[in-house]
Amino acid sequence: MAKINNYEELEVWQLARNICKSVEKLLRETPLGKNYALANQMERSSGSIMDNIAEGFGRGGNAEFHNFLSYSKGSTSELKSQIYRSIDKRLIDESNFNKLINQCNILENKLGAFMFYLRKSDLKGIKFKKPGHN
Repeated sequence: MAKINNYEELEVWQLARNICKSVEKLLRETPLGKNYALANQMERSSGSIMDNIAEGFGRGGNAEFHNFLSYSKGSTSELKSQIYRSIDKRLIDESNFNKLINQCNILENKLGAFMFYLRKSDLKGIKFKKPGHN
C-alpha cells in the first residue's frame, strides 16, 4: 500500500465526504429537510462517518485507527437505517434512496476491507516508527 500522508488522501474518507454531500443535497431539495429530527440524525451520522476516519488516522496507531474505522462502519449502518426510514415516510424518492444506499454499501465494503488489511498488517502505525526509519 502506498504511503498516505493525510486522511484526505484516503478513499474511504473521500467516499464518506461524498455521502455527506449527498445527505446535504437531500436535506435541501426534498421534504426530508422539513423533518427536523430525522434530518438532524442523518446530518450527525453522516458527519460521524468521515470524522471518525479522520480522528482514527490522526491517532497514529493502526489498532486505534481500526477501532475508529469500526465506528465509521457502525455510523454507516446507522445512516442506512435512517435512509430506510426516509423512504418509508415518503420523504425521499426511490432514485435518491437507491443512490444513497448504494454509496453506503460501497463504503461499508471498503471500510471492512481496510479494517481487514490493518488487522493483517505487521505495521503498528506512524507513532511507533523510530526516528530516521521509513
